[in-house]
Amino acid sequence: MKEKLLALKEEAFALIENASDKKGLQDVKVKYLGKKGPITEVLRGMGKLSKDERPVIGALANEIRQAIELVIEQKQTKLQEELIQAQLESETIDVTLPGKSIKTGNAHPLTSIIEEIEDLFIGLGFSIAEGPEVEQDYYNFEALNLPKDHPARDMQDSFYITNEILLRTHTSPVQVRTMKKHQGKGPVKIICPGKVYRRDTDDATHSHQFMQIEGLYVDKKVRLSDLKGILTVFAKKMFGEDRDIRLRPSFFPFTEPSVEMDISCFKCGGHGCSVCKHTGWIEILGSGMVHPNVLEMAGFDSTVYSGFAFGMGPERIAMLKYGIDDIRHFYTDDVRFLEQFKRA
Repeated sequence: MKEKLLALKEEAFALIENASDKKGLQDVKVKYLGKKGPITEVLRGMGKLSKDERPVIGALANEIRQAIELVIEQKQTKLQEELIQAQLESETIDVTLPGKSIKTGNAHPLTSIIEEIEDLFIGLGFSIAEGPEVEQDYYNFEALNLPKDHPARDMQDSFYITNEILLRTHTSPVQVRTMKKHQGKGPVKIICPGKVYRRDTDDATHSHQFMQIEGLYVDKKVRLSDLKGILTVFAKKMFGEDRDIRLRPSFFPFTEPSVEMDISCFKCGGHGCSVCKHTGWIEILGSGMVHPNVLEMAGFDSTVYSGFAFGMGPERIAMLKYGIDDIRHFYTDDVRFLEQFKRA
């Protein structure tokens, strides 16, 4: 029996040594150490041996079992190391080869314009205010001196959700909300950038969704000349120091007096060209002195406080500044268009 066990050990060792993969090792393990294997059969036949042989053969059988298990484990480790080494050799990377360039994005032209305008007005002492895009009719119209059935509401064809809820048509509601938070105490000095929505047919110069930046300054003794000074600084910083401005009378329900601001054409210098339609001037924004009714509804005493407001479209400014002829370019995500505005 002893000779049989030793022969099984040598036979198993030889098969383990010649095994080339995990499956071969598993087959050897099942063959010699499984429930139907020869070593298990020896242990089951221990009852037929004499009392003197049992402890000797039992100890030898267990020793051989453990030895085979150890050699199988060592062979498994060796095969795993060989597998890893082969994988490393097959996946070798030549670090001297040029790498793949990583494409980086750049700021959208509208984002750049808005940030430039924000930085300019922050430098003039304004802060940035924001508000909801889904707005109440009261803040969007009524608190801005536009009661229900007012004819001027037709100028802003709106997306209504209910009779009292709509997508805001301008960022002016942010001005009203901010003034109410101040509870009748100035100063209020803010700009309000954000998306606005109007029912319009999309074409080269119109969009149902667009950006707007409005400004508001309310305090004691604010005058129209203060508005002109602020807008002059804005025009010169955005379009060049040699720009002139002019204010033309206009009408907005929430300002009185109301004015449109034009700048001298930056392409022809005011002599007349296709950009300015041969007038020498380009319309940029609307503005005016805050209407007393708007001040009163926001909680300010209009006999003590006055203010000015203005509103501009970043798309229009970007189109003029960069010579863009179609507003739809801003919203189509055409990489060829956007790559023209990479920052240095």
